[in-house]
Amino acid sequence: MSALVVAGAMVLDAVTGDPRSLYDRIPHPVTLMARRLTELETWLNRPEDTDRRRRTMGVIALAVYVSAWTLGGLLVTRFLDGQLGTLLTIALASTLLAGRDLFDHVGAVAKALAGTEDTTAAREAVGRIVGRETASLDRPAIARAAIESLAENLSDGFVAPVFWFAVAGFPGLVAYKAINTADSLIGHRSERYRAFGWAAARLDDLANWIPARITAALLCAAALKEGRTGEAWTTARRDAALHLSPNAGWPEAAMAGALGIRLGGPRRYGTEQVDGAWFGTGRAEADAADLSRALQIARRVWIGLILAALAVAFIFD
Repeated sequence: MSALVVAGAMVLDAVTGDPRSLYDRIPHPVTLMARRLTELETWLNRPEDTDRRRRTMGVIALAVYVSAWTLGGLLVTRFLDGQLGTLLTIALASTLLAGRDLFDHVGAVAKALAGTEDTTAAREAVGRIVGRETASLDRPAIARAAIESLAENLSDGFVAPVFWFAVAGFPGLVAYKAINTADSLIGHRSERYRAFGWAAARLDDLANWIPARITAALLCAAALKEGRTGEAWTTARRDAALHLSPNAGWPEAAMAGALGIRLGGPRRYGTEQVDGAWFGTGRAEADAADLSRALQIARRVWIGLILAALAVAFIFD
């Protein structure tokens, strides 16, 4: 994929994010992906079937779903040519990058947490970006949840899409977003999705294996200003494998080391208590200042990648 197209999509995402006025009128591409997968899941995931059959149906559903969206990406690439086609591709690609929206949502948590001793608004804001139960979270737990979400979604929502866009063009970007959306919807260990969503979870793990480690390395580099690059990398290498996910632990542990705090630990999802491991050896009592520093470090990665893409486009395109 042309570096100019990749850079253009990153810049457009940074400037506009997902315009609410537009997506109040038409469905977002990721919303369309979710709807189509939900239809397949409702049709093929039958509670009365054995786990083996449900796993097989999950593989079939995922193959059909990802193939269809990837084909759509190929058709866009085939028929959108010339300068107008390039501009349309940039516009479409920008909707599949979530950099601006990630920083807006995490920034809202930081603002609510720093503005008052009342944590109600902060709990509501963090509840929009995490899947865990938030009603009982205190200030340190809110800060940790937001920092963890920032680190993980910097990888899933921005670095990974950009990586696959650069490597495999617009079809690669669409395929990645389809895979990641499938994991978000059905890649859970719940009774309903444990078997049917097995393939979605495994494919998402594979798609994010390289980007998660790239994100960790970028976060370590971005911590140079704080003088904690070495500690961030040591923490990532030591603690990443403690995470239940083979990938999420890398950016989260790197961020923990960059900030000198501990992330992870126990959390609750609905009625289920998860005794998660801790990442890092610093303070567990994270605060609003730590969240602000995390935003600064992640923003350096975000802006750094945009500038790097613009530089490559300027030199080679």
